[in-house]
Amino acid sequence: MAELSDYKGFWSYAEVKEGRITPVSYEALGQAQKLASEKGTEVSSVLIGEGLCEQAQELIKRGANRVICAEVLGLTAFVDQVHVQILADLIKEHKPEALIGIASFYGKALFPRLAAKLNTALASDVTGLESGGENGSIIATRPTHGGNVMLQVSCPNSRPQLVTLRPKAFSEAEVEEGGSGEVVTKNYDLDSLEHGSRVTEAVKAGGQQISLTEADIIVSGGRGVKDTKNFPLVQELADAFSGALGASRAAVDADWIPYAHQVGQTGKTVNPKLYIACGIAGAIQHLAGMQSSKVIVAINRDPEAPIFNVATYGIVGDLFEIVPALAKKVKEALGK
Repeated sequence: MAELSDYKGFWSYAEVKEGRITPVSYEALGQAQKLASEKGTEVSSVLIGEGLCEQAQELIKRGANRVICAEVLGLTAFVDQVHVQILADLIKEHKPEALIGIASFYGKALFPRLAAKLNTALASDVTGLESGGENGSIIATRPTHGGNVMLQVSCPNSRPQLVTLRPKAFSEAEVEEGGSGEVVTKNYDLDSLEHGSRVTEAVKAGGQQISLTEADIIVSGGRGVKDTKNFPLVQELADAFSGALGASRAAVDADWIPYAHQVGQTGKTVNPKLYIACGIAGAIQHLAGMQSSKVIVAINRDPEAPIFNVATYGIVGDLFEIVPALAKKVKEALGK
């Protein structure tokens, strides 16, 4: 049985979407790089899929000392069972001290399964990381109780330590001039791996051009929008900022907008630079998914709405007057 001291180095998981490494993957690499630097060890990244090895250089340019590229013939989309098998095999072979990924749709499907398979611990949806824990463990800070309490957790007796970061909560690893590293290619045949499902086609949800979890600016509508026919007002403001369109659960449950846009505890957790809430009262379930945004602007006619308790700026008034006027001003300011 491996000892804690047998585990060396920090790994990041490079998430791939539509054939490209996602920008938030560089946040995971940045944190792995920081922890590796503090402990004087190396950082590696893992790429899994068909035809991705050329992109390994993008990770090396941002500081990865090594990229393990799992070339899987026939794997052109994310399949969690396959990724779990490959990661588990690689971890058992190389024994990294920690593997850091993103708490995205893919990460939430992958990392709990991997933790179960490796019989190790997982710190999920983390907003802060530091070294110096017991037995050299990572100390992870994560929100709990709807974001009202910040909890510090560590895994002093578990290796590898698995961590998923809240998207947009950390800086990306920066491009380093003259960076160099090693690319290790491992070849797999999809048919030789156990998997209960196969992705045959990926279809984008209509009207969502920018991913909510990757957007720097999000404009969301809630119950105060009153009807699906009024959501174009919210969309117009989002488009003026070149941002993403979000919604509260109340708006989704009323069938005014598809679930893909839902922000909150039962939707997507977001962390943009700017979040504008239009007609959203601020139920705790919604706040849990967006209150870590850098700047929050709330527009609501009820001055007692809970959303104002977390808002950086609050506008009390009729969104049907304020939102179009704001969209007009933004377009003028940006020359649109």
